[in-house]
Amino acid sequence: MDSNGENLSRRQFARAVRDLERITRQIAGRYIDKGVPLTWRLLHAIEAEAVADLGFAGRHEAALRELFARPDDFHFPETDDVVDVASSDALPAVFGFAVDAYERAARQRQAQAVIAAH
Repeated sequence: MDSNGENLSRRQFARAVRDLERITRQIAGRYIDKGVPLTWRLLHAIEAEAVADLGFAGRHEAALRELFARPDDFHFPETDDVVDVASSDALPAVFGFAVDAYERAARQRQAQAVIAAH
């Protein structure tokens, strides 16, 4: 059986994941609303802003926040090319949240276009 400390840590981690996901989706949403395509350079900017969020830093301990830092050996382009992660199954958390936000927005636009066409 898990100790209370392990449960607390799991809860803290889950809370931090939800918090970082919310922050990332809000940031990505600003760009989505403006119709800005998701480029590698933008993805890096979203990541930098999300992990530097003062609210996130204030709500979660440093050791927990460090779990979301991109490993040094995870190299991604820093170009203005549109992001294509179809062949990658290993993305840092913030990258994954941002890509998912863009993919969901694209699906929603497609669904709205189908509804409007009928």
